[in-house]
Amino acid sequence: MIRRLTILAALAAVAFATTHFLSARNVLPSPVGQALAQDAKDIDTSMIKEMTLGNPDAAVTVIEYASFTCPHCATFHAGPYKQLKTEYIDPGLINFIYREVYFDRPGLWAGITARCGESAKGRYFGIVEMLYEQQRHWAGGSGGGQEIVERLRRIGKTAGLTDADLDGCFTDGDRAQALYALYLQNAEADGVRSTPSFVIDGKLHSNMSYAELKALIDEALDG
Repeated sequence: MIRRLTILAALAAVAFATTHFLSARNVLPSPVGQALAQDAKDIDTSMIKEMTLGNPDAAVTVIEYASFTCPHCATFHAGPYKQLKTEYIDPGLINFIYREVYFDRPGLWAGITARCGESAKGRYFGIVEMLYEQQRHWAGGSGGGQEIVERLRRIGKTAGLTDADLDGCFTDGDRAQALYALYLQNAEADGVRSTPSFVIDGKLHSNMSYAELKALIDEALDG
């Protein structure tokens, strides 16, 4: 039997990632989030690395919390994010951290795809942009979980991943569990309840226009 056919079975064994998926409304109910985050503290997440851009030594840090299946997140990455990157990230004015939020299994599978392979850091943000640009196709098309995974594999291979790379990533239950546990830990620590959300200099903000985001960053930089 082809190894990729074990993908869903492997992820089905991951308790955090499959038995506690939250609603498709991109809102994390507070009591549920607190309980799961408490359980997640027992999971070793040291294998999961922060994905960052910009200047790690910048005075201002901006953290984006986003779900790969969230339409508002796709809208942000189609426009405002490009402005943010041009005006603040590329010039090194801020330290930008991207954190994944998993409201559903397809979102987790997308995160596994983006982080797959030995050179994941170098290709990560390129895959992130492809995931948002093609969100309607891979996440919104017909078919079940197997079809979604196959679409994600095609995106991964477009970015240079091999079938062997993807087979290994999609059957790594420990890593999937660590990804989900780290998401719960971070979301609970920062009070994240919806996507996209932004933490600017330690303060949480919900989705906003680019003008509002720019004003908050400029205020933090001036401070």
